[in-house]
Amino acid sequence: MRAVLSIGTTHPWNIAGVGLDIQLGQRTGNEVFTVVAAVSAQDGNGVRALHAVDLATVREELRCVPWPQIAAIRVGALPSAEHVALVAEHIAMHPRLNAVLDPVLTASPGGALVSAGTLEAMRERMMRLENAIVTPNLAEAGAILGRRSIERDEMDEAARALLAFGLCAVVLTGGHLDGDPRDVLVERARDRIRSETLVAPRIPGAHRGTGCTLAFGMAAALADGASIGDALRSARALVRDRLGEAG
Repeated sequence: MRAVLSIGTTHPWNIAGVGLDIQLGQRTGNEVFTVVAAVSAQDGNGVRALHAVDLATVREELRCVPWPQIAAIRVGALPSAEHVALVAEHIAMHPRLNAVLDPVLTASPGGALVSAGTLEAMRERMMRLENAIVTPNLAEAGAILGRRSIERDEMDEAARALLAFGLCAVVLTGGHLDGDPRDVLVERARDRIRSETLVAPRIPGAHRGTGCTLAFGMAAALADGASIGDALRSARALVRDRLGEAG
């Protein structure tokens, strides 16, 4: 059983965040260790309260992680620039591990999950990690790049712009666009940049936790030795299985 480290925020319903990752690990057969950076109070109406765990405690959590057992990392919502810097520092200390970064800025129903300055810290610290894969939706990618919007025909170019920060790969998800969901993968492959587009029919309904599921699914597959492209395909299948069950 290959272990995944989940770093992020709690959710009372466990339909997102570290609680969901624990559930998904049971499904994928991966042991899950957790580092809680913030505790959220949120429901179907949005975020009602958010408490950042103090940095000293998060630092001790990270020190308590059995790093030799960890095979991949999944990072979700981090509440402040200081939390981002601390987590980025520890990821950089373990370059053999792929870290899948889900740059969560808001909850699906609404409400901020990060403080002022966190976005800039993501750009300057997380997005520079050579062992990291970032999985933003179009709104998150637009915020990172300082763009008002990203259209369907701009996805490949936007993914390449994100990759230029120094990441090893980008998965730009287009589930919020009209029509069938479209994800674009851009990754460094030796002396070139490889691009791949994946499209599948939309599953009707309003869904939450899809970004968390995709990111954890990728981390789980990478922990088990999959390539980045195969990890994305495995994660997409996991998302679709869960959505099909919910429907």
